Amino acid sequence: MQLTLNPRWDLDTLFPGGSESEQFQAYVDNIKDEMKGLSVMVEQFNPQEEGYESEFVQIIHKLETTVKKLREASAFVSCLSAQNVKDEKADILVGQRSVLSAEMGSITTKLDQKLIIIPDSSWEALLQLPELVDIAFVLDENRTEAKEKLPEEQEVLINDLAVDGYHAWNQMYGAIVGNMTVEIEEKGEHKSYSVGQASNKLTSPDRKVRKHVFDQLSNAWEEQSALFSQTLNHLAGFRLETYKHRGWEHVLKEPLAINRMKKETLDAMWTAIINNKKHFVTYLNKKADLLGLEKLSIYDISAPVSTTVKTSSYTEGAKFIVDQFQTFSPKMAGFAKMAFEERWIEAEDRAGKRPGGFCTSFPDSEQTRIFMTYSGTSSNISTLAHELGHAYHQHVMNDVNGLNQRYAMNVAETASTFAEMIVADASVRNAQTKEEKLALLEDKIQRSVAFFMNIHARFLFETRFYEARKQGMVSSQRLNELMVEAQKEAYCNSLEEYDPNFWSSKLHFHITGVPFYNFPYTFGYLFSLGIYAYAKEKGGSFEDDYIALLRDTGRMTVEELAKKHLNADLTKPEFWESAIGLCVEDVKEFQRL
Repeated sequence: MQLTLNPRWDLDTLFPGGSESEQFQAYVDNIKDEMKGLSVMVEQFNPQEEGYESEFVQIIHKLETTVKKLREASAFVSCLSAQNVKDEKADILVGQRSVLSAEMGSITTKLDQKLIIIPDSSWEALLQLPELVDIAFVLDENRTEAKEKLPEEQEVLINDLAVDGYHAWNQMYGAIVGNMTVEIEEKGEHKSYSVGQASNKLTSPDRKVRKHVFDQLSNAWEEQSALFSQTLNHLAGFRLETYKHRGWEHVLKEPLAINRMKKETLDAMWTAIINNKKHFVTYLNKKADLLGLEKLSIYDISAPVSTTVKTSSYTEGAKFIVDQFQTFSPKMAGFAKMAFEERWIEAEDRAGKRPGGFCTSFPDSEQTRIFMTYSGTSSNISTLAHELGHAYHQHVMNDVNGLNQRYAMNVAETASTFAEMIVADASVRNAQTKEEKLALLEDKIQRSVAFFMNIHARFLFETRFYEARKQGMVSSQRLNELMVEAQKEAYCNSLEEYDPNFWSSKLHFHITGVPFYNFPYTFGYLFSLGIYAYAKEKGGSFEDDYIALLRDTGRMTVEELAKKHLNADLTKPEFWESAIGLCVEDVKEFQRL
């Protein structure tokens, strides 16, 4: 690995010139032309005509190449808007991307509606064609979903109206957050920070600092709450109205379908978690003791138990990740090393970036890019490992058919959490002192608390908010109340102070690309724990098994995936109980130390 790594990503190898790239504009123009051609092919396609099969194969081939290019362009726009929230040209590109996505949605909707008229017996035969057999699952899934939607004209209209309706509320939220600043007092001076920079200070070992930062962030979110309640209410309203017209009664119908999982699986997972929360309440109480508090407040959960917080430079963090990946999977380590050296990662700690972290794929050029803000904490190293897990998942799927690369969020979070776990476990093992081991073990348990309590609070809030929204607009005050109620239940009333503004500060509630951007994280965490236990059992032969599992994530349900690769039944609590058991062991070790 290079002596000193550059923490700024290189986007010019994809399209030189940033948001003013002429090469990118030409690439987008080419996508528009391809989409026009594809649209004509779909319009003319008649599955009741003789010899329609070969025409269908041509359409599917064209669709795959165009979708890959559209994902490539979309990823580039995501990178531009994240690296500089004040880049107005990037904002224009975000709008153009929405239009293109809606057009592609209309094309696929028209195609899927035509597939409905193919008789079931002919459809089964069609899927057995050599050119289609590999993507039969995805094609069958699309046809089944089309049967549950409105007629073609209405679905196309919904798609078109969503650009300046539904998705526009998400963009409005991003624009408001991008312009927010948080005033924080440091050493007698007032300093202005972006939301992302201020949030990073919540892990300070000094409780006064944490409380001050939390209060200042709360004030900033509260100031904008009237606007954020508008964005949240209107995007939820659009979603609910669409469901109503389709005849979908349950708000979880779409998120479960997107995640290719059964309601029984979701219920089994939450049941197992609720039955084991007492262990994590014990941990929270123990942590309060260590910090000299009666009870923790929500801003204390991520506080370090040690006053000496170890930090690592970006290069040191990168080396540690690569070394630990090497012990589990040399191929994953090689990939990570290449990602660092080729500058596929934007990690610089600077103002003007959007908060949070993500990994995005460029399937046409077979690259990925990772975005985060790195300030040297062990939590930052975990985030970096997490995003590299996402990137590796895409990497092993580069030669898979583009239509099979659209794996759901719950299994997407599996590879990332697995990578994070390797690094977290290694950190604990390599700790030099008892104090350091305690701090790192605590970092691991914090993730369990996040997935079992924080994410559960989000799930409870969102489920109840949608029920309330069916009756009409929900005021910002009521949103605050719903948020606190959900947090109290999810944390088993174990905290002193909660975060009523969390509904406005959490981007995930305002994302329109995926509804219910919460439970898939917990699924991915526990599913990856199951894989991790399996890996430790298998030893050396695990790497290829793991790659095989990742390559299947876009072409089967999660229940089929678990049965095939882990011989597990996800609809029963046993799998989830055994995965949670590994986290409980961490709590016991923490108490022992």
